[in-house]
Amino acid sequence: MKVLRRIPVLLSGLCAAMPVAAQAPAAAVNLAYEEETLPNGLRVIYHVDRSAPVAATVLWYDVASKHEQTGRTGFAHLFEHLMLFTGSRNAAEGRHFALLEAVGARTGSDINGTTSWDRTNFFQQVPAHALELALWLEADRMATLDEALNDAKLVNQREVVKNERRQSNDNQPYGQWVERMLANLFPAEHPYHHPVIGYMQDLENGSLEDVRAFFRTYYVPNNAVLAIAGDIDVAQTRQMVRRYFGGIPRGAEPPPVRDVPLPPRLGQAKREVIPDANAPAPAVYVGYRVPGAASAQAPAVSLMSTVLASGRSSPLYQSLVRDRQAATSVFSFNFGLVEGADMLVVGAVGRPGASADSLEAALLAELDGIAGRIDAEELQRAQASEGYTLVNQLQAMGGFGGRGDVLAEGVVLHGDPGWINGWLPALAAVTVNDLQTLVRERMTPDNRAVLVFVPAPRTEAAR
Repeated sequence: MKVLRRIPVLLSGLCAAMPVAAQAPAAAVNLAYEEETLPNGLRVIYHVDRSAPVAATVLWYDVASKHEQTGRTGFAHLFEHLMLFTGSRNAAEGRHFALLEAVGARTGSDINGTTSWDRTNFFQQVPAHALELALWLEADRMATLDEALNDAKLVNQREVVKNERRQSNDNQPYGQWVERMLANLFPAEHPYHHPVIGYMQDLENGSLEDVRAFFRTYYVPNNAVLAIAGDIDVAQTRQMVRRYFGGIPRGAEPPPVRDVPLPPRLGQAKREVIPDANAPAPAVYVGYRVPGAASAQAPAVSLMSTVLASGRSSPLYQSLVRDRQAATSVFSFNFGLVEGADMLVVGAVGRPGASADSLEAALLAELDGIAGRIDAEELQRAQASEGYTLVNQLQAMGGFGGRGDVLAEGVVLHGDPGWINGWLPALAAVTVNDLQTLVRERMTPDNRAVLVFVPAPRTEAAR
């Protein structure tokens, strides 16, 4: 048994290969924190860990692709690029990264930003003595980024994003699957209907004034949560936060996300066959509309995504890859979406030259009978796997998924900074019956969208 410093975590029982009867109690996470709200509405979370001389800042804005309007998709992701790379009043273009790198931070893992369907975040992890620098830089771009924007910078970052879309969506094997799955599982008026990266035409049409209006609406202190984690003195850090963030004016309350009620199930089976000139082999993606991350069934959804196809002992790997040799790989995951519903995706990639129809039939047959394959051993293996993954993730103070990130996530998505402390107990409380109920209620033929990717000859232009 090993107890991790600063986070009481029992690691025994987290090894997926351990016999079920020998497994120890579930892991536990207890992130201590202090919080406050500044007069301008900025919520601040402080977490102290002196095990290493590092400090991290993670700033979450409650803005994402779900806030975008028709004809203006991709703005949240585009603005992530503008925040990262265009500079601000006191840190010219390129200086934000250069100053942090000069004190030892690494671009990518320590300094970066990401956008999802539900939030935008920016993070930097630095040596503890450089915390004030990180806070000053973050506050400067919150307060003055719009002063540094101009048409040339907008065009430059817009072209970067368009190229990113080409690389990740348009010219990638199976790259259309996210966009097509969202379009099938969520109606056109729903905020999750379109992809985070947006549509090419919408990116092209965005003007400088559109972007500035987006910034003034959403990038305000009362729409943000700042988490600071690591080797910090809370009293001194509070003073720095007030010095750099306290004078930023409060903004108007941003408009709410469109409320589009969704029935629990689609009500019909959906299927698309997609010729893919980039695909080396057939692939099948099956998506289900499932309870969202804010629902009581969220732990069961998460465990189901692990049970189905995670690892070589999973039911789908055993049947489709090892026994039937109908696929070369299988996968399953959920997105953790919060607005009314989430998306559970299961898929398989076939052998080059094999029949896409045969792969689809094999995968759907396994999914239709999956309730009988879920037992206590499979469930405990999934609980152990997710527990280990979370504990390992929380060794980091900053970065994507580190302690600062999950504390900010708790506020923005769940209204509770300590939400993460209840996650492992919630996973441990899930039963086999809970998973089987989820299968019966949601993993049904009238609640699935199937995408069948068929390798297609490349056109002369594509070659």
